[in-house]
Amino acid sequence: MSDATDSEQNTMRWSVFRTVDNDLFEAVRGSGARRVVLQVPAGLVRNAHELAARIRDASGVPVDLAARPCFGACDLPTDTEAPRADLAVVLGHAPIPNVPLTRTTFFVEMRDAGGDPEQLAKVVAAGGLPHRLGLVASVQHLDLVDPLSAALGKLGYAVRVGRGDNRLAYPAQALGCNYTGAESVAKDVEAFLFLGTGRFHPIGLAFAADRPVYALDPLRGELEPPIDRGALVRKRQLIVASVRDARRWGILVSTFAGQNRSPTALALQQRANARGRDAEILLFDRLDGHDLVGRAFDAYVSTACPRIALDDSDNYPKPVLTPPEFLMALGELPLEPYRFDTYH
Repeated sequence: MSDATDSEQNTMRWSVFRTVDNDLFEAVRGSGARRVVLQVPAGLVRNAHELAARIRDASGVPVDLAARPCFGACDLPTDTEAPRADLAVVLGHAPIPNVPLTRTTFFVEMRDAGGDPEQLAKVVAAGGLPHRLGLVASVQHLDLVDPLSAALGKLGYAVRVGRGDNRLAYPAQALGCNYTGAESVAKDVEAFLFLGTGRFHPIGLAFAADRPVYALDPLRGELEPPIDRGALVRKRQLIVASVRDARRWGILVSTFAGQNRSPTALALQQRANARGRDAEILLFDRLDGHDLVGRAFDAYVSTACPRIALDDSDNYPKPVLTPPEFLMALGELPLEPYRFDTYH
């Protein structure tokens, strides 16, 4: 019997590639796979068929294209969605070490360091950022962390890079549900600098760490203004306050392996019942606001990705809270300090 941990067993089932190139094609050819399922993030959907054709033509292995785009390595194609595939190729994401895999998976991280570190450091300095700075990055731009840290050091910055828990594969890495790397150095920094594109990760980082969060786009060399954490938190506190008298709760549980927190849902159900509230568990895979229309609940608590509640609240007919917010609504946690629903 093997003594390997879940994380070690998962490592045996995945491989990591920097980009779509000959290394990936050769690995697919040598894998012995009979059929591949390719899954891409929403930003690559337009080119997904071309990528599938490249892999198929270069490897000689049939490729099915997953219609559902992935938001992360927490929602990979299920056996039901891709019953014929024995190898998954997932673009744009790193492995999550503690998420179980049902098939061998090749993660293609699409690494791109971006611009010149020396020039980017000057952009940061010109922005007047505090000199005790924490660096956080999306997986695509992790290669920039060390050279930018060195360049910032030459300009007098004291840069810290944190190592997160076993849901994060790399130091400095951010996931939408987990910023424990940043949290591990928060007490030592005055602000965080996120390296990447878009506002998704900076907003999550602002919720998780009570520090100013700036975002630097390494491809355009542009620095965004800091996230207004106060406004984000006040909005959530108002939502929590609005449902403190709610009697009937729906507890949302994702069936995706990387987001399924059934034990948490059961514990929350027990807490609700102990407080004289009714609570029922609802199962789903990809949640749509229409799925909650017409149900006899006053409010919901989502045990799946925390960003469902935080980013998409306007899409649902009733308020949706995270588990810490639910405990605030029950009166078991104070509104301050605000607690991000870190997914471990």
